[in-house]
Amino acid sequence: MTHLPDPDRQPEFYQSVATKRFIAWLFDIAFISLLCTVAILLTFGLGFFVLALIYAVVSFVYRVITIANGSATLGMRFMGIELRDSFGSRMDLGKAVAHTAGYFVSMAFPVIQIISVIMMLTSARGQGLTDAFLGTVMINQRA
Repeated sequence: MTHLPDPDRQPEFYQSVATKRFIAWLFDIAFISLLCTVAILLTFGLGFFVLALIYAVVSFVYRVITIANGSATLGMRFMGIELRDSFGSRMDLGKAVAHTAGYFVSMAFPVIQIISVIMMLTSARGQGLTDAFLGTVMINQRA
């Protein structure tokens, strides 16, 4: 992780990132819910019967596409944060898929998600479990 900003010498890259991640997550949930509502309307209400599947697919595709094409979801961009890999580079399609898959696994198991949130709040770089596993980090764009 020597290619990433040092949290002790460059704390501005990590300042308030955990809070910004949470607000970005709420923004993304609202946007994904809006997309799902449109999908339900386009199916004349029949999509309501498979809402969980529609939500999962829309969420996965949304996250992968936005992260692969800007290293951040729309919520992350709104909050001025972005993901970087262990070399400090922006995320590509493969890393976006891996990060999104890790997010889905942690969301599927509440204990894992709780551990991830605790890690975000307590680690020097504010990394969650998926970030630590993949070597990714969330940083402030304007730092």
